[in-house]
Amino acid sequence: MKKIVLTSILIVGLHSAFAQTNPVILNWLQNTTGIMGRHYVKNNYIPINDNTLANVLSVKYSTANVYVATNGIPSYITGPFLDGNPSLATSQNAIFKLPLNPVKNTGNPVNTTPNNIGLFINGVALFDYRDGVSWKSSTGALAGGPLGGMGDNVWNRDAVVAERIGFDCAKGHPAMGNYHHHQNPSAFSLDLSVISTICNLYVADGLYLIDSNVHAPLIGFAYDGFPIYGAYGYKNLDGTGGIVRMKSSYQYRNISTRTQYANGTTVTAGPPVSTTYPLGYFKEDYEFVLDSNSDYLDIHNGRFCITPEFPNGTYCYFATVDQNWNSAYPYIVGPTFYGSRVVAKVTTIAEPVTTYSPSTGIANTIKTSIIVSPNPATEFVAIQLGGLQNEDVQLELIDLQGKIIQSDKIVQGSTITYFDVRKLYDGFYFIKVMGKNFSKIEKIKISH
Repeated sequence: MKKIVLTSILIVGLHSAFAQTNPVILNWLQNTTGIMGRHYVKNNYIPINDNTLANVLSVKYSTANVYVATNGIPSYITGPFLDGNPSLATSQNAIFKLPLNPVKNTGNPVNTTPNNIGLFINGVALFDYRDGVSWKSSTGALAGGPLGGMGDNVWNRDAVVAERIGFDCAKGHPAMGNYHHHQNPSAFSLDLSVISTICNLYVADGLYLIDSNVHAPLIGFAYDGFPIYGAYGYKNLDGTGGIVRMKSSYQYRNISTRTQYANGTTVTAGPPVSTTYPLGYFKEDYEFVLDSNSDYLDIHNGRFCITPEFPNGTYCYFATVDQNWNSAYPYIVGPTFYGSRVVAKVTTIAEPVTTYSPSTGIANTIKTSIIVSPNPATEFVAIQLGGLQNEDVQLELIDLQGKIIQSDKIVQGSTITYFDVRKLYDGFYFIKVMGKNFSKIEKIKISH
């Protein structure tokens, strides 16, 4: 009897210690403050508050798996979707089962599929490059997906290129209510070269800000259980070499007609390369070119390396962007998985689990910038936090006498908020930014 009791205590102790170190348990953005989703509709520039909890609702774990409950709604504002998409981001009421110890697939590579192929740390879905549309040679037109009908599935349309007008500021959109990202979930307006003006009309943000000076945050997990990071990482696999942009090893093919695949296989023809169907419009316009430099990724868009959360190393994917921070194919994961696809959406949890409390998680240290703009300000001043925020951050606008004029917050999993300064007197003010374990003050000037 004594031996049994001792063994039980030992297992519980190891289980608890494991929870404090495994990023697939620790790193979800759990909503503990009642954050609700918000959305824009076309021609209404005031966000509408939803009655749906945002971010991750709960995290439970066993000795082998973690269960993430989510509505699939981000804390940043979604919409509008200006391509005529009638859908809004709606609750998915889902539980996802992920492995605590993912493994490499030693068999034939498994292709990514339409719909969910991963989960961001705010509980929002990751899709691969496609939108279900492909060229139909018999009609000489596109078909499938939102267009209806069925294409040939030979020349498959790239959603990131073809559906750009339908993405919101955070580069996401819904499919039958299932809000998702095909690409790096950082706002269009934050790219070095801005290729969509949606953020000018409907001000919002994304999951995090790209920062070229620090290792990108862990932003999700693929359906094989391996982690997903943002755009920057350590140059060398051993965690040395400084911070560099992780680069896709896929490049445009040198073609003007679409009659063959990159491997030389002759296939049913697609449309010639043109201004209507430029290179990159279809997934088959790319080819993989192996690069021996360590900052170039493999055929799955990842590599085995050391990261801040995995000091002993792990395989991980990166959300690839080009030198202008515009999304770069294959965007995040794919076109095949590195590991065995094992993540599943479940309705019940059929094994003993422990509920993880985020109060024991990682404190936000604001390692990156606090941007106050414009300064001087005339009508509005924006406060944007660099990196990824895993807690609500309080903000106060204070005059020179120490009086709090306005207060607001940047909620967990978002990056920006605004103060209206149109009715304030000209002069200097302070913006105080406060988290659980930090406080910082920025001075601003208001000049009408």
